[in-house]
Amino acid sequence: MDDLKGRRELYQGFTDTFIKGLEFALTLAIFAGMGYGLDRLLGIVPVLTIVFFFIGVVGLATKTYYAYETQMQAHDAAGPWARGRQPKGGPRAAG
Repeated sequence: MDDLKGRRELYQGFTDTFIKGLEFALTLAIFAGMGYGLDRLLGIVPVLTIVFFFIGVVGLATKTYYAYETQMQAHDAAGPWARGRQPKGGPRAAG
């Protein structure tokens, strides 16, 4: 039973990684494509392609960072080390 659960988690990890890779590639391709289209329209070919590409990179990096932070907070809260932890601010004083 544990072997099946471990294998399922492993395959889910492969799937999540594949989807993230596609998301990165397609998002950057779409942003660069929009920049290239505007460049062609305005006649300044490499400028907006590069700008839109870097906007896509910054957006993906920001999204990835905050998604990771949220996932790690949920992981920490679900761990056995989180049980019985005092809330921030310390114990309350009696009376």
